[in-house]
Amino acid sequence: MTKGLSYLRLGVNIDHVATIRNARGGRHPDPLRAAHLAVEAGADGITAHLREDRRHISDADIARLKSELTRPLNLEMAATPEMVAIALRHVPNACCLVPERREERTTEGGLDVVGQKAMLAPVIADLKAAGIRVSLFIEPDPRAIEASAELAADIVELHTGAYCEYAAADDARGMAAEAARLAQGASEAAARGLEVHAGHGLTFNTVAALARMPEVVELNIGHFLIGEAIFGGLPAAVRRMRSLMDEARHAAASRVLA
Repeated sequence: MTKGLSYLRLGVNIDHVATIRNARGGRHPDPLRAAHLAVEAGADGITAHLREDRRHISDADIARLKSELTRPLNLEMAATPEMVAIALRHVPNACCLVPERREERTTEGGLDVVGQKAMLAPVIADLKAAGIRVSLFIEPDPRAIEASAELAADIVELHTGAYCEYAAADDARGMAAEAARLAQGASEAAARGLEVHAGHGLTFNTVAALARMPEVVELNIGHFLIGEAIFGGLPAAVRRMRSLMDEARHAAASRVLA
């Protein structure tokens, strides 16, 4: 598939390469090396989440990624003064604002955009003034989508965690209902002028449904790919994910044209 209007971008999150490194200390494995391998295998961008507790990605990682990457860097971050200052210092291509609790293992849900509009507004304005695209990680909820548009975000990233949990439980009815909710959210967000991304928990077995949604232009996938890399290497995992995305996108486009 050529990179045209129907092309679906793949962002690879390399956080958990740093998790493995930090378990023992030192420099190995290197998240920057993982980023380069992912790009060579077909990734269109790299995502890294600089958490407040620095449990995986470090400040030095962000500096190296911004300096040496050949593809856009998407910095996931909490909407705090410390993180805004770091983003303004490094100026990544995009910042995805996410909820963050120190006790959570991973991001557990979407940002409370409706309840935190007053706090988010100046953060978004400061980032956009620096030329950084702003993404909000949200549930596919109409109120959250409306609030994201009112805040003048550039992008919403729809949280796919619930869909993937239904898939893991072999709950076909739940999967169908959540896929429909994601599709409706993607349609509503695009209608409001928001660029639509999606991610969280996606695997080889769950990516096709999202790839078939025409409004979704980017998928961000990390933990699963790093896990698969243990068994077959990161380039192979990225290439397979890229292939599955392209196949699903092509099939969806063919049905539209038929």
